[in-house]
Amino acid sequence: MRRFLLLPVTFFLLGALHSSETVGQVIFETEILLYENEAWYGGAVGIGERMPFAASFGEFDLSRQNANNQNVPLLISSSGRYIWSDRPFSFERRDRSLVVRSHHEIIEPVTAGRTLREAYMAAMRKHFPPSGKRPPEEFFTAPQYNTWIELAYDQNQRDILRYAEGIVASGLPAGVLMIDDNWMRYYGNFDFRAEKFDDPRGMVERLNEMGFRVMLWVCPFVSPDSPEYRYLAARGFLLRRPNFDAPGVIEWWNGQSACYDMTNPAAREHFIVQLRRLQTDYGIDGFKLDAGDPGFYNPARVRGFDPDALSVDHTQAWAEIGLEFPFNEYRACWKMGNQPLVQRLGDKHHAWWAVESLIPQMTAAGLLGYAFTCPDMIGGGQYDSFHGARAVNIDQRQFVRSAQVHALMPMMQFSAAPWRLLDDEHQAAILAAVGLRERFLSYIMELARAAADGGEPIVRHMEYAFPHEGFAECRDQFMLGDRFLVAPVVTPGDSRTVRLPRGRWRDDMGRTHRGGTTITIDAPLARIPYFERIN
Repeated sequence: MRRFLLLPVTFFLLGALHSSETVGQVIFETEILLYENEAWYGGAVGIGERMPFAASFGEFDLSRQNANNQNVPLLISSSGRYIWSDRPFSFERRDRSLVVRSHHEIIEPVTAGRTLREAYMAAMRKHFPPSGKRPPEEFFTAPQYNTWIELAYDQNQRDILRYAEGIVASGLPAGVLMIDDNWMRYYGNFDFRAEKFDDPRGMVERLNEMGFRVMLWVCPFVSPDSPEYRYLAARGFLLRRPNFDAPGVIEWWNGQSACYDMTNPAAREHFIVQLRRLQTDYGIDGFKLDAGDPGFYNPARVRGFDPDALSVDHTQAWAEIGLEFPFNEYRACWKMGNQPLVQRLGDKHHAWWAVESLIPQMTAAGLLGYAFTCPDMIGGGQYDSFHGARAVNIDQRQFVRSAQVHALMPMMQFSAAPWRLLDDEHQAAILAAVGLRERFLSYIMELARAAADGGEPIVRHMEYAFPHEGFAECRDQFMLGDRFLVAPVVTPGDSRTVRLPRGRWRDDMGRTHRGGTTITIDAPLARIPYFERIN
């Protein structure tokens, strides 16, 4: 059924943050009655652990919420239906229905088949077809490393080199190295801080000699009252306050800043030129492009070159910058499925519940077209979990289990240094996880190429791979392609249950199992349980 509601001036159902967009506008509401045993997924990667959506799932508004991660205006069901709109919508689950609301259009479900895979494939081919391109193989063939946890806001040449030397000395292979926030003089400036980096080009050359590719953290924000701010403001390159010809101010996790207007082609080009200069002057390979969350682009507070741009249009414009630089990484995106952009799950706490969230969020990423995704930082990406009083409470087993989840994912990333935090036994388990990944590399690269050409996820939800076998709510195991079932330990114990689909399966110990059953297996610290499909 469809309902058309006119919001009164005082009605703020879809959130005060976007009240200027919603007041007095028509809401198109569609209530979709659920089929028997139908399960729905999608919308936002960061709510993957809540998929499929239960009757208690409240309203989620894609125009202002992103759960610290990627959004796509797509919902898909295990019964072969999907919902798509080029514009953001909100949705909620009721007892026997899914309710979708839009300010832009009537949204109707599309029936594409009978399974989750059929729904995904139909939506993907129509709305985000494969580009034929994937990120550089360096993102897949070795772990990535990020200096955030070890250095936080004290990014400096000496300690960056020391971190890289620690990687190699610990037995980990060199890979992509990301230098995080505060290497620059201030936001909007693209010069290394002279007091922290006495020879940045020499630093990059040394990292290259050690086998690392080097990326820099950047953001769209600009510190007010700086030369860059005045230059950009004079040319209209910054987001403006509504009804005022003056730059707006955005509140973000590091304070208050002006912001580049990436819907302005000239501003976009100017920003890209600054990044190109970093590559030329210092030998930088690419960029971690942080922020871009739709919540920053509240039309009630900032307007762009395109006066009709929605919050998500600014998010997408920021994401499109990455297409200029093969070495890229994003945490927030709008659409952009099947593009050669490296995605990462949002920063997690050092906690078991965070480890448990990795698999459902990664399978959600796959269902939304983000095949080239990395599951956060190993052990967690929240700085305060690893320093000060909390550092003495590091759960070494949880750190290892986090790495084991990463090991058979498309990518893995370290930030907290295992050699600083772990004893010999747990460091050995980390190296074993990396070693297992190396044995799977040819298959992982095969899947990455297939994702670029055909659009199918690398990490696949069990319901996607084995429809209607009772896996709709499975959140602790996944398929790597169509060949391997991976069941890492994501809780404190040394055993776990595994549900095997129909067929025959050979486990990592060489034993054969009959499918269609649930088994309990021992999983001591160094074991990453997986099962190969053998028929």
